[in-house]
Amino acid sequence: MARRPLTAFFLFCAATVAAARRRRDRTRWPAQAEIVDPKDATTIDASGAVRSVQAADLTLTQEQLDALWSPLQLERLAGTYWRYLSRVTLGLIRVDYSDEQRTIVLLNRRLRLLRFKSPEYEMNAERGIVRWRIEDGVLVERRGHAADGYLQIDVQRCPPTPDGRAQIHVEVEVANFYPSIAKRLSRPVYTATQSRIHVLVGHGFLRSLARLDLAESRVGRFAHLDVGDVPDPPPLGVDPHGGDPAAAAAPTPS
Repeated sequence: MARRPLTAFFLFCAATVAAARRRRDRTRWPAQAEIVDPKDATTIDASGAVRSVQAADLTLTQEQLDALWSPLQLERLAGTYWRYLSRVTLGLIRVDYSDEQRTIVLLNRRLRLLRFKSPEYEMNAERGIVRWRIEDGVLVERRGHAADGYLQIDVQRCPPTPDGRAQIHVEVEVANFYPSIAKRLSRPVYTATQSRIHVLVGHGFLRSLARLDLAESRVGRFAHLDVGDVPDPPPLGVDPHGGDPAAAAAPTPS
């Protein structure tokens, strides 16, 4: 029985690879996105915890950026990620919303890949973050259930480009994630399947932001709030759980 969800997941991987590699005409999109992943973008530390970061610089007009910089638009950005995930997997994956959770299911609710707590939002004049803390799911090893793992989207304003256009840096990060595939099968299998798919989806999502087509909010909790009405994000380099990232065990590339 334990192998059935993994079998379904591998079928999903095949579909996602095919969809993510489709060529798209971006010449008429209103903004430009350039993938700028950090060095060693995906790592596994000595305990088996995964950290993976996909990043892009998005160039747009100042007017477009000003229109996007609000808690409501940050909430819409969060919904855009889940919309992209569903589209790129040809509808095989969908997101179930509740007041307290976001559940990622494959085909039906019996195949619960990942379950997150409801999102946390932080924003100020220079940075916006939406973070989902990992609860459990088929893809999460038991020791990663309700621990300190999370998925987050981090948006940072950058200095203008030499030609005067606005620019933001966007990161999609998974941290402190314990993949069940690495435990049940092996790290190489995880690296060749789930890890690779996550990177493809992250890059596809980041490139798609050049459309400036954000999903409508499913919740609408920030419809009438300003930047000053939500908590400030932590300073750059500060772990959202209050730990010291430099004190973590040295990671190994995955």
